[in-house]
Amino acid sequence: MRPPLLVRGDVDGFFGLFVDNLLQLVLVHVLCTEVCGMEAGFVARTILPGAAVSILLGNLFYAWQARRLMRRTGRDDVTALPYGINTPSLVAYALLVMAPVYRAHAGDGSDPDQAAAAARLAWQAGLFACLGSGLIELAGAFVGDWLRRVTPRAALLAALAGVALTFISMGFVFQLFAAPAIALVPTLLIVFTYAGRLRLPLALPGGLVAVLLGVGLAWGLRALGLEYWTPPAAGVAPGLHLPRPVPGEVLALAASPLGWSFLAVIVPMGLFNVIGSLQNLESAEAGGDRFETRPSLLANAAGTLAAAFLGSPFPTTIYIGHPGWKAMGARAGYSSLNGLVIALLCLSGALTAVQRVVPLEAMLGILLWIGIVITAQAFAAVPGRHALAVAVGLVPALACWALYLVETSLRVAGKGLAESVPALALEGLHVRGMVALSQGFLLSSMLLAAIVAHVVDGALRRAAAWCGAAALLSLLGIVHGFALGPGGVENRFLDLALGPAAPNPAPVFALGYAAAGGLLLLLARRNEGPREPAREDRAPGRS
Repeated sequence: MRPPLLVRGDVDGFFGLFVDNLLQLVLVHVLCTEVCGMEAGFVARTILPGAAVSILLGNLFYAWQARRLMRRTGRDDVTALPYGINTPSLVAYALLVMAPVYRAHAGDGSDPDQAAAAARLAWQAGLFACLGSGLIELAGAFVGDWLRRVTPRAALLAALAGVALTFISMGFVFQLFAAPAIALVPTLLIVFTYAGRLRLPLALPGGLVAVLLGVGLAWGLRALGLEYWTPPAAGVAPGLHLPRPVPGEVLALAASPLGWSFLAVIVPMGLFNVIGSLQNLESAEAGGDRFETRPSLLANAAGTLAAAFLGSPFPTTIYIGHPGWKAMGARAGYSSLNGLVIALLCLSGALTAVQRVVPLEAMLGILLWIGIVITAQAFAAVPGRHALAVAVGLVPALACWALYLVETSLRVAGKGLAESVPALALEGLHVRGMVALSQGFLLSSMLLAAIVAHVVDGALRRAAAWCGAAALLSLLGIVHGFALGPGGVENRFLDLALGPAAPNPAPVFALGYAAAGGLLLLLARRNEGPREPAREDRAPGRS
């Protein structure tokens, strides 16, 4: 068969994925200039072109991969994997790697040359972190199939649903309802057309109509003197900004203790990318599209490495949201179209022009819909008896989201997290528990959901094995390990170089999981075996 290059649903899918990528690029500009001391011209001429190439290459690959699956299976409803800059890594590398380097070397900011040198050093630290993340993703491509085989689907989808429900949906809900004059009607239109599969006049895509409606409301109200939305200030003038290789800058800190001092950030974020990609592949398979694990992860790693060597310190990843794009009718064309448009905006310096015309509030309803669909899929695509495991797996993400809200509120109030913990505990808000659950929350979500899923199935020995994995990861500090310092939450990992004297990051958690695993092994002899199917899992016609 010869799959079409573009179908009507690709237009809706393009708008959703484009908005997501546009949000990341705006965030890149804001964090690099306001937090890491970089000039806007440097971001536009160096970082954004590198990011654009990595996004373009990945989108073209995943579009080709989807078309290849269509030809092999004879289906025309395959949806390409969404792809772009990894938001958690973007924030982590900007705030936990580049910003500390800039603050430590910029002095009081009175010397422009010193500040410029500090910004360059911060950029080099970010490139080194991006390189490390890419290498971890590359290694993960060779163990990804095994991880997918031994991990229950409920464990993979629960962690993904937790991110969708909190960091995607809730943030956008707040932003949308803060600007109801221009955001409410477009958002409801998206919900109506996608949930009800309603047809609009002239067969126009619902996402396109919703965005145009939001733009019309924003500018119409401004014309009436009601400034519910203010266009951002003009940025860098448009011009051709081609990417350039910067291998020397990427490796500048390879022999410096400064670069390696950020392993506590690089390793978890690299693992985060690998696990997140596996979860998204499982989500795509649950929706009917099974893509090969190794090529998908290799392309992911290649995009991140390309970003680093072309000047962007921000890793790329397979995005959350495949079920949402598929429900919109998007196929392969939306991915390649997104890559081409994003590349055009970044290489031409026209990114700020789009921001000055289209309010983000008019486009966020699409992303909210994606988050809702992913959360629903986690319950619908697993056996009914595993809904309990999915619900348990949501808890770590909810804790991480709650911690984010607490930290933001305290920062605005001018207070530190560590000093506020006792007072918050007296009010019944146990922040230390939030922090413990938030550390490595994607992994702890998978661990808890997998344990519960196997217990529900009566596979107690497998559940005990997952308890052992949780104990080991706690011992290493990859999950639950932390310390509260003057700067807030600090990662704490087991330092193997110290041998027996090494401090244990999360001893109680490690012992607790180990004890739970031992208890399951003791119970296995009497209770091992398949459970009686729950009523909702029984075949039709059986009592």
